Amino acid sequence: VQLVESGGGLVQAGGYLRLSCVVSGRAVSSIAMAWFRQAPGKEREFVAVNRRGDTAYADSVKGRFTIARDNMKNTVYLQMNRLKPEDTAVYYCAADSSVIWSEIKNQFAYDYWGQGTQVTVSS
Repeated sequence: VQLVESGGGLVQAGGYLRLSCVVSGRAVSSIAMAWFRQAPGKEREFVAVNRRGDTAYADSVKGRFTIARDNMKNTVYLQMNRLKPEDTAVYYCAADSSVIWSEIKNQFAYDYWGQGTQVTVSS
């Protein structure tokens, strides 16, 4: 399974970005797809997950971010609205075929990772 992210960039606070994660090797409809992020000097943290249609979000992004998948394009998106400076981080796409729901926020439950894309939100 290979994951390739894109869509990061520099945006002002209050703006929006859409990240994309193109998946090859497995159908996105059959596996758990998640987004994590890591800010400088901080641990990697869970952002959102779509596991066969069920979704979950970190409290810090709930109501602002939306995870969605396009089965035809085998791509997962993270729509990020009302961005804040504290959203600045490298965002990673992750995938796994066997992660259970109780472990969806655990980065170590995911076997496949993209290279990351930088999101910078200026104040």
